[in-house]
Amino acid sequence: MSHAAPLHESDLVDPVVHARRWFTLATLCLSLLIIVMDNTILNVAIPSLVKELGATNSQLQWIVDGYTLVFAGLLLTTGSLGDRFGRKLALRVGIVIFAFGSVLSALAGSPSNLIMTRALMGIGGALIMPSTLSILTNVFRDPKERGRAIAIWAGFSGLGVALGPVIGGVLLTHFSWSSVFWVNLPIGAIALVAGHFYVPESKDPSAPRLDPLGALLSIVGLGAVLFGIIEGPDKGWTSTEVLFAFAIGITSLTAFILWERHTDHPMLDMSFFSNPRFTAANTAVTLTFFALFGSLFLMTQYWQLVHGYSPLQAGVRLVPYAMTMMITAPLSARLVERLGTKLVVTIGLTTISVAMLVLSTLHTDSSYFRVIGNMCFMALGMALVMAPATESVMGSLPRSKAGVGSAVNDTTRQMGGALGVAVIGSLVASVYAAGIDDVAASFGFSGSALGDVRASLGGALKAVPGMGAAGPEFARAAKDSFVHGLSLGLRLGAVVVLAAAFVAYRFLPASAHDAVDDRVPTDLQPVAGS
Repeated sequence: MSHAAPLHESDLVDPVVHARRWFTLATLCLSLLIIVMDNTILNVAIPSLVKELGATNSQLQWIVDGYTLVFAGLLLTTGSLGDRFGRKLALRVGIVIFAFGSVLSALAGSPSNLIMTRALMGIGGALIMPSTLSILTNVFRDPKERGRAIAIWAGFSGLGVALGPVIGGVLLTHFSWSSVFWVNLPIGAIALVAGHFYVPESKDPSAPRLDPLGALLSIVGLGAVLFGIIEGPDKGWTSTEVLFAFAIGITSLTAFILWERHTDHPMLDMSFFSNPRFTAANTAVTLTFFALFGSLFLMTQYWQLVHGYSPLQAGVRLVPYAMTMMITAPLSARLVERLGTKLVVTIGLTTISVAMLVLSTLHTDSSYFRVIGNMCFMALGMALVMAPATESVMGSLPRSKAGVGSAVNDTTRQMGGALGVAVIGSLVASVYAAGIDDVAASFGFSGSALGDVRASLGGALKAVPGMGAAGPEFARAAKDSFVHGLSLGLRLGAVVVLAAAFVAYRFLPASAHDAVDDRVPTDLQPVAGS
């Protein structure tokens, strides 16, 4: 007969906080939703930004990537600040900044202004994201319940991916591009009010000293590396600008590691990485998001450019993919309780790899049901990985360091995703350009016209209306070249994820006990009205 493990004194939590924990989770998921949804909803508005603001391709890229750069670069710093000054405070300030940035974005009169206001939204997002997970970890003290709560939290990430394009398409059908920013305000307002009543304050009870040098080095290092990843596909991986960014980034991150090992008040304790549970789980998260972002980047183009769907039509067709992730993620916690983290994560990663390999056999005229069936299979694997791996990251750290631990988890997601889009996107672009060269030459393209055709499938399809009877044949050849590159990109992703499965099976513990603070913290304060 099995017996529950006795609670450590630090596992005790205020009865009122415990009773309201599921309302707390709902509030945290709503706060998470505005970040995830905003990232996907903006993609639908890009054509409107070109038409109404006159945004160039470069400006469009930085409207999207400027947010990502600020968001990812600040995560470690904002997570550490949340541990020091209070995670609820960080969450509420983040929502206010995000909402204010949304208002300024909706009122932006030029692409340059929109780039700056999106960067402001990135600051708010960097405060919100690690706060949600760190508060969750401190409220749900029982490991089984925490695993289930994190699984629901991960499911809402999938919901945001699904809702963004659909809501964006509906809004743009009836309103201007600014509506994709105005929609953040009511969601943010509800999250603020609910947070006042249902989210308790928590912080590191030791009140550690700030680490300004560590914060500066992490911001510069992460920002420079991410800048290089973003610019690599466009400017060339060996261009001076990209190599310089990588050099600054690697140098700064190396200095950050050395400083964190040296200082007696590190922002991020490097000894965390000696724990295989922490390191293997972060590796799994990084490479899963490499596959997730890389495949979504490709498949969005496949639906819109190869099959000719509008952004709204493409978004609707991706709903089964996101809903599979949302429904399956909460169930993954139950599987972990029966099979253990190692087996569930390994099965999930293997499932993703197999699904990407099968998906790589698609053709220009593959049916919707064949493609979405494979994508749902891949979403099933992702759901089996993300929640258990995230729980392993958070459970391997003392709760007093939940903010910076959550930030590490969030940073690996962003870096993995950016790398997936950049590396897989670069491979597809190279294969497409090589394949289209001979085709374009046979149709008489040369000079700048050839350059436009080689740049992207979208550029090639723009030339079709002026080609007369030869247009459909050229369009088919261009689509075939793109799909060939897409297939190779998916196979690369499959190999990367299979490597992650090996890492998880080799280094991730089958089960592990949570890290426990030596002291009894008084870091969880009752919520308002209790």
